Amino acid sequence: MQEIHQQIVHPIPPLYDARSEVLILGSFPSVKSREAAFFYGHPQNRFWRVTASVLGAEVPVTVPEKRAFLLAHHVALWDVIASCEITGSSDSSIRNAVPNDLSRILRTAPIRTIFVNGGTAARYYQRFQQKQTGITAVQLPSTSPANAAWSLERLCAPWSVLPAALKL
Repeated sequence: MQEIHQQIVHPIPPLYDARSEVLILGSFPSVKSREAAFFYGHPQNRFWRVTASVLGAEVPVTVPEKRAFLLAHHVALWDVIASCEITGSSDSSIRNAVPNDLSRILRTAPIRTIFVNGGTAARYYQRFQQKQTGITAVQLPSTSPANAAWSLERLCAPWSVLPAALKL
């Protein structure tokens, strides 16, 4: 029996405002994030703990708290991929990726630095968006639970470039 693949469309709008200075891009939302209708919704994903730690803030819990936390720190958040075929939440299963158009963020916000959360986001950004943006993204280690080799403490070291990019 042949497996049927379906193109899944990214359901979460980008988070940014006219004061966003840094853009963090993931690859594509996990099943848990799609269910929560917000970024990094899997409870084992360390994104919120890492960013709160390096920015010296309390870890946001609710979606409104997460939105407020990012906007207060001038951080924009989205993903590289607009739609793709994906099995579960596995980045390695991504096929037929269609990129997000980052121009609406870059037209509105004075983005100085783009960070990509993990290798898959980095590869797709370089393939699809870097030429259009003219900005070389800084790859940070993935906060995904699939990146189990990296402890929370180990992740915080490379992610500590965030405050400098925000000039905090």
